[in-house]
Amino acid sequence: MNPKHPPIRRSLPWLLAGLSMIGPFSIDAVFPAFPLIGAAFGVDAVALQQLLSVYLVTYAAMSLFHGAISDALGRKPVIVAGMLGYALASIGAAMSVSFGMLLVCRGVQGACAGAGLVVGRAIIRDSLEGQAAQRLMSRVMMIFSVAPVIAPMVGAQLLGLDGWHGIFWVLTGFTTLLALLLVLMLEETHPAERRNRFALKPLLGSYLSFARDRPMWPLLVSLSVNFAGLFLYIASAPRVVRGLLHLTEQGFPWLFIPVVAGLVAGSWLSGRLAGRRGVAFTVNLGYAALLLACALHLVLALVLAQPRLPWSILPLVLHGVGVQLAFPTLTLLLLDRFPRHRGGVASVQAFTSLMLSSIVAGVLSPLLSVSMLHLALGASLLTLVGLVAWLDYCRSTRHPRPPPPRDTALQAQIVEPR
Repeated sequence: MNPKHPPIRRSLPWLLAGLSMIGPFSIDAVFPAFPLIGAAFGVDAVALQQLLSVYLVTYAAMSLFHGAISDALGRKPVIVAGMLGYALASIGAAMSVSFGMLLVCRGVQGACAGAGLVVGRAIIRDSLEGQAAQRLMSRVMMIFSVAPVIAPMVGAQLLGLDGWHGIFWVLTGFTTLLALLLVLMLEETHPAERRNRFALKPLLGSYLSFARDRPMWPLLVSLSVNFAGLFLYIASAPRVVRGLLHLTEQGFPWLFIPVVAGLVAGSWLSGRLAGRRGVAFTVNLGYAALLLACALHLVLALVLAQPRLPWSILPLVLHGVGVQLAFPTLTLLLLDRFPRHRGGVASVQAFTSLMLSSIVAGVLSPLLSVSMLHLALGASLLTLVGLVAWLDYCRSTRHPRPPPPRDTALQAQIVEPR
């Protein structure tokens, strides 16, 4: 730990993990309820997919502002307000009397949920540096990784108690409790003397300054598409589990357990490598796992005439390992390019990733989830785009060019981890 930072509370990883769980629970817990929601409001599978797309679009849009607002007002008030707003939106979703009302409430959920993800990453970088930051990021992601397997099982069980309404009541209780714990236990990590004034013109100016930083772009692309390849399978879970594997709503763990196992293993391995191997080694190892997973996806899809358990879903373990091996290191590399605007750059990263996820959920998933081969091809293409971006980043930072005169002050703030 860097001596400039005071020791962190033991509760911090758990609070941050709880915040990061909001996203998976908001997405995965609702999947088992799709047939009941469709029957209740008389909508088809395409319309039900918009419950995910609308959530992700508003999540992405507000993510552009959560970090910048926290740079101006502090991390704690933004996160607490976001969780309380999410709880109110969940109440509205549970009491929805039309599909349109449910979509609106899902949109508000997305707008509020991003506060935890975006600002939580800035808190990690506020509190720690270097190896310690990578370890904490990995610990948080390891805890968070259990959410995707718990969420659909919880959602399936709640269907027998209060139908699809019960899922949103549980989300209400979870975020209300989390907001209370944040008020009591979370310490402010962004003191007043380090805050920036929040105004639209300077905010747009800071985003333009991010855009002029050449190495930021490949990092941003690599971070976004790595998860998008795995998210393609997650977003396609209803069609994979019911349509391709021919399972009931109790069969969702067959898809999510391999994903979670890989994410947890990748997070653990990333934490173990922190300080022992360089950042390039860790990210390259992540891409090796991703490429091997994509190759197995393709081979099994071609060899098996029909998807078969457990073989058709086993490559998801390696896919999860690869994503989580690379994610903490890539995130810290991105945040460290702008030490004074970590909240803002975290917002940009979240916006990019979520917009891509919304496209995956609303466009690619309906098109590609007709077969495991189509899904494998889509995930492989996304992984290759991420690999090309990472290699481009390595080339651009190996022999950096001098910054243009107008960017000299900005470049002086950029710290490139070695």
